[in-house]
Amino acid sequence: METVLRGSRLFDEVVVAVYAEPSKQTLFSAAERLELVEEAVRDLGVTNVRVRSYNRRLTADLAREEGACALIRGLRAVSDFDYELQLAHMNKALAPDVETVVLLASARYSFLSSTIVREVARLGGDVAPWVPRVVAERLSERFGQPHAAVNLPEVLDAEVGADRIAGFMSTDDRVR
Repeated sequence: METVLRGSRLFDEVVVAVYAEPSKQTLFSAAERLELVEEAVRDLGVTNVRVRSYNRRLTADLAREEGACALIRGLRAVSDFDYELQLAHMNKALAPDVETVVLLASARYSFLSSTIVREVARLGGDVAPWVPRVVAERLSERFGQPHAAVNLPEVLDAEVGADRIAGFMSTDDRVR
């Protein structure tokens, strides 16, 4: 959610699009992931972010449908760069009028992945410092672990991660 929050400060409107059928296996169903993202966005308290799901279509096509001027992506580490570069070039070829904007993750999140967070939760560790409140709670429920509520000012895209969320920004006069 850090990327969503930061994007909401840069653009007039952000659409968080949750892909219903990602290529990698997810812990939560499409409906559950959508619900988690919606609640995490509500917890952020931002009014210029909207959440929607999509399925069986290109992200670039959805961005054009939304009237987006940019796709926003989060970059955690050098290991993400090759994939994100390929994706940015493909999206540019598919939607030349839509730019890709990459936001570097804060240092405190740069080592995380949904796999690591899921494994820590599965083994009974507290993931609250790295994920939205609702995700920490749901992971605790899923793995039968107790959860202590923690409210942090910063949140992350862990299980409902950037690899399963595409953010779209509408045209914004502040970013030209």
